[in-house]
Amino acid sequence: MDTRFLGVGVALVTPFDANHDIDFPALQKLLHFVSDSGVNYLVVQGTTGETSTTTAQEKLDLLKFVQENNPKKLPIVYGLGGNNTRAVLETFKQTDLTGVDAVLSVCPYYNKPSQKGLIAHFTAIADASPVPVFLYNVPGRTVVNMKVETIAELAKHPNIIGIKDACGNFDQYMELASECPSDFLLISGDDNHVTPMVSVGWRGVISVIANAFPKEFTEMTWHAIEGRMDEAAAIQYRFLDMDAPLYAESNPVGIKKCLEIKGICSSEVRLPLVKASDELGVTLKAIMEKEGLM
Repeated sequence: MDTRFLGVGVALVTPFDANHDIDFPALQKLLHFVSDSGVNYLVVQGTTGETSTTTAQEKLDLLKFVQENNPKKLPIVYGLGGNNTRAVLETFKQTDLTGVDAVLSVCPYYNKPSQKGLIAHFTAIADASPVPVFLYNVPGRTVVNMKVETIAELAKHPNIIGIKDACGNFDQYMELASECPSDFLLISGDDNHVTPMVSVGWRGVISVIANAFPKEFTEMTWHAIEGRMDEAAAIQYRFLDMDAPLYAESNPVGIKKCLEIKGICSSEVRLPLVKASDELGVTLKAIMEKEGLM
């Protein structure tokens, strides 16, 4: 098992300025904030980083900036996937992954491949990748759910070291813990279920919430990993009311509003997303105040 990826990986937002250009000073501030709060690794250009609306050059610029402004020299996971297998393989050829510790590759979206197609797609990616690969199952965005038997088959590939799963199906989470090899990293993609997932064998989380609340979420996750379930549950419950409003206007709209409230970066997002409504801002701030998360 690759112990670098135990605990909390933060799915970094991409801060934008008022012109919707990347705000690199704000990103530097965010990197110091999450790193100083104890997160275990950084995830660049996942869904929360608005990868759908960043250009190919911006993706590379963001990766380079994080590599050069990584105050704790934390491991870096880079989002590199898509629904055109040939194009993804070409991107691997064109991307210098020196200094990247793993890639996170999303389940193909829109074209709805079969389970056999998923195995072929991810096998091709794992064969081509010069660094270890995490699968990313998020059927709420991709429509297709990777089945347990599909993931277990892909887990046999020596270059596929784990999965971030956000299917929301706890039966699947338990079956994966039962069926996958013990050294295959099972990483939650669901902030609201981290503590119970760890209790059945999962190893941590790639977290949206950890952008704005890294200290609390890292403490919670490690309490769970180290068997202090009462302490973990107490922190998990503090975020319970936040989960629904955080995603009510899509991700990363809610978490960027929390970051703005905390003075880390603006809440600007790129179209077709729009920044948080005033009502959502009021709701999130009230929850933050109530739970002592300001």
